[in-house]
Amino acid sequence: MRALPVRVDAVLVQAVIAAALSFAHLHDLASAAGQDGWKAWAYPVSVDLLLVAAWRRLRSGEAKTAGWCWFVVALTASLGANVATAGLLDLEDVPAWLRILVAGWPAVAFLGGTLLAHGATNPSADPAAAPEPCSTAQAPEPTAAEVELSSVAPELPVVAPESAPPPPSSVPPALVALARKVADEHRARTGSDIDTSTLRARLGVPMPLAEAITTQLT
Repeated sequence: MRALPVRVDAVLVQAVIAAALSFAHLHDLASAAGQDGWKAWAYPVSVDLLLVAAWRRLRSGEAKTAGWCWFVVALTASLGANVATAGLLDLEDVPAWLRILVAGWPAVAFLGGTLLAHGATNPSADPAAAPEPCSTAQAPEPTAAEVELSSVAPELPVVAPESAPPPPSSVPPALVALARKVADEHRARTGSDIDTSTLRARLGVPMPLAEAITTQLT
């Protein structure tokens, strides 16, 4: 059985080399700041894990602001260690402010990792509230007897609803006489018959009553 050739990814090799160098720089800086032993090795692990957690949050598309914030924090810590160990800082005499930053880094890394790992995400849709799919089952076909009965059943004529007779007029004669007087005054003043709206406004009666009075004036 022929063995499959191993394909070497140049980008992956470069990433491994860069990670190893950054890991060593962080270890050297932590060791120079007084964190010796296993603690010096734990510092680069915490920085790299924070970078990975922030990158995963950015890839997920959720809470990108928090992802970018902690990604910049972890990247600053990694780049700062690389620059500090490049000969610009005397590792034999580390300043006090740098010792404080190195000593406080575990709390920062713990806070960032916790927020990124257990941050609020978009709630998934409740499956119980999802609408039920439309049923694809076809309705039962009518039997032969039902078809025959429907074909021989006589069609009933459509009867138009009769309109209700108009209610009888119950206008008091005195009100009719007053309306006639108002109509005569309006005709003498304007030269035209009074309309229903004007008669209603002059008499102060409801519109149905004004219409009934108008029909009696004509």
